[in-house]
Amino acid sequence: MKELKILSWNINGIRAVERKGFLDWLKQESPDVLCLQETKVQPEQIGFEIQHVPGYYTYWNFPERRGYSGVATFTKEKPVSVENGFGIKKFDLEGRVTITKYPQFTLFNVYFPNGRMNDERLRYKMDFYDAFLDFVTSVKERGGRLIICGDFNTAHKEIDLARPRENGNTSGFLPVERAWMDKFVACGFIDTFRYFIKEPNYYTWWSLRTRARERNVGWRLDYIFVTEDLLNLVVEANILSRVAGSDHCPVGIKLLV
Repeated sequence: MKELKILSWNINGIRAVERKGFLDWLKQESPDVLCLQETKVQPEQIGFEIQHVPGYYTYWNFPERRGYSGVATFTKEKPVSVENGFGIKKFDLEGRVTITKYPQFTLFNVYFPNGRMNDERLRYKMDFYDAFLDFVTSVKERGGRLIICGDFNTAHKEIDLARPRENGNTSGFLPVERAWMDKFVACGFIDTFRYFIKEPNYYTWWSLRTRARERNVGWRLDYIFVTEDLLNLVVEANILSRVAGSDHCPVGIKLLV
């Protein structure tokens, strides 16, 4: 068996993070798989060095809207197959899902919608949640061993944000969003970080407007879930809170395959 390192990071713009030393960080960290969310690029906007990182295959999902959303998966092992989206046009056109299948598991790289803009976007987010859960549950029931990572845009429990009482009416911590997270977990998806770490004050997103990161007033919005049949292979889960370059930080797992 070998140890596999998987990282997930909402970078809030691939071009911005590239200027802040992304490629040096990637070379130093050297994950086997890196899932990026909120890339905010179209094909013609990607630089040569980002498209051709030594040692990695790269797969991109571009949204129709420019400067918005998007995901990318960097992987040392070439997947058996790669798919973008999960077959529903109104969700797939926003470039939020890339699925890479390997012999040992299937990996979902997902940028879940943000519901804070207005009621319409909150409904879109909840519809996306429900459609995504239906899809991954069907894959799981067919025997799929799944890893699902990305920015879920919801803090699941009170422990997952610094100020739960003040944010009870804020999208990202609404009862309906948290109830969906409960349902997701009840369907057999394990929050790897919480499996290993029970303590508070671990977050993955901090507002840029209030110097919140310096004070660690944050939210845990980024997760890596695995199906129960993979849990015994996961040996570590962590949050790389010292990694700068975005308003989010990376999250990771190590597993034996």
